[in-house]
Amino acid sequence: MSPSEAKGYEPLGRTMWMIPDGYIPPDSSGSLESHESICVLNTCSEDAHLVMTIYFEDREPLEGIEAVIPARRTRHVRTAGLESEGQKIPSGVPYAITVHSDVPIIVQYSRLDSTQPELALMSVMAYPV
Repeated sequence: MSPSEAKGYEPLGRTMWMIPDGYIPPDSSGSLESHESICVLNTCSEDAHLVMTIYFEDREPLEGIEAVIPARRTRHVRTAGLESEGQKIPSGVPYAITVHSDVPIIVQYSRLDSTQPELALMSVMAYPV
């Protein structure tokens, strides 16, 4: 299919995604910082407006966290930078995320754990609802 033929295709993805296994490693070693990212692909011709909720085992959720993914672009959203009413996700604490979008998107989740020299990289697809 040529690029001109592809302009009429339907957007890919879903409008709700779930990530049940979040954990920002508290330490880093070497030059790479331990972190997690929500990797979002927006194939739509309009911006995707996301609203995220962070759930914890032992405290109330962080709600109403917003992000915008420009049309026909990808963006890696670092979870350590997400904030709701001045509160951020603490490192070393398990959490889960729901991602709602006003247009279909694709969501992947990645974690770089560099707490020891033999670092680990995990990347999985989020669960579409």
